Amino acid sequence: MLYTLDQLHQEITTYPEQWRPLVFTNGCFDLLHVGHVRYLQTAKTFGKRLVIGLNSDSSVRQLKPPKMGYPPRPLTCEDQRAEVLAALKPVDAVVIFPEQTASTLIETLKPDIYVKGGDYTPETLPEYPQVVAYGGRVELVKVEIPSSTTGMVERILQNKSLQECDKI
Repeated sequence: MLYTLDQLHQEITTYPEQWRPLVFTNGCFDLLHVGHVRYLQTAKTFGKRLVIGLNSDSSVRQLKPPKMGYPPRPLTCEDQRAEVLAALKPVDAVVIFPEQTASTLIETLKPDIYVKGGDYTPETLPEYPQVVAYGGRVELVKVEIPSSTTGMVERILQNKSLQECDKI
């Protein structure tokens, strides 16, 4: 379900027994792929409910500036990205945010577990100090199948198909 930050905060505050331990992750989720799905399935196993902070269109444009020969990002508008994510089985809530980092969401929701992909380290994760400061836990999930929106766009632009699909 899609929430505003105020709505979600109120829901979690009113019914903590239904939401905690709360798992939180965030990202652009521009073109959904199997790497995203597996990541979200794993994230959900850390707690009772999984909330996704979804970068707004404007924040995606800031994080993913135009690259010569590539279409501007995001490729899919925030409302559609949110709807697709909310429809996934492991996802309990989606909230769109305009900032480049999820710090405001984390400060407000105080998730018990903050999950990011294993391509991050505590040193490269801007939200890491904030989460541990209030006693939250950070989990870095191993990337099982290296896939990315950028890689998908590159294959499309080069008119190339996959030579061999990783077995799922």
